[in-house]
Amino acid sequence: MSGKSNKEEYAPQVDIANVVITVDGPAGAGKSTASKLLAEKLHILYLDTGAMYRAVALECKREGVDIEESEKLKKLCTRLDLALKSEGQESKVFIGNEDVSLAIRSREIDMLSSKISAKQEVREAMTRLQRKIASGGGIVAEGRDMGTVVFPRANFKFFITASAVVRAERRYRERLERGENVSRAEIEQELRKRDHQDCTRAIAPLVPAKDAVIIDTTNLSPGQVVQQMLEIIKHGKHMDP
Repeated sequence: MSGKSNKEEYAPQVDIANVVITVDGPAGAGKSTASKLLAEKLHILYLDTGAMYRAVALECKREGVDIEESEKLKKLCTRLDLALKSEGQESKVFIGNEDVSLAIRSREIDMLSSKISAKQEVREAMTRLQRKIASGGGIVAEGRDMGTVVFPRANFKFFITASAVVRAERRYRERLERGENVSRAEIEQELRKRDHQDCTRAIAPLVPAKDAVIIDTTNLSPGQVVQQMLEIIKHGKHMDP
């Protein structure tokens, strides 16, 4: 085995420190795991944009802000002290000094964040923050509109998907591991509702970017998914000229 670093081995034709890689897809498709592993392999920043919307949803719930009240929602986004930090291999989400990484993963926040992400005030605020974080490059941005809206000129774009059955099973296992008392039927119903909300919203709906590489993870392990992504990056495909 050569002494090359992952950066050199997998992206010899591009300076990884300056690239923006987007990973979009529906809930339960495995995009979070793939994005984290990809960022780790390339030694660049992982940006969980979904967590940012969840944090806004959590703060709305705590403050009793009606998401239909545009001005209040806009003010909340303006004053929200939101930060994403890496601690080892974990990505933590903070509101002020409070670690809300677990609090934003509840079923209620999951559905509320989907509704909130359809609000123009929230999307504009989060998009500005996401672009600011990625301004220096060297980032894997995971979400639902990264390749279509936030970073339309990203160097590499991926859209991760999987069958509804497999996605429901993955999300079900995640919830059980967190100690939640849920049924598989409930998870399937939630996913269908979330998919409908994400795909039909007027602002930044969930769709693959025209130049995105679509990867179906139904029968793939996280390692196999990342290997496909690395091969594409290695050969410099789907890069802007």
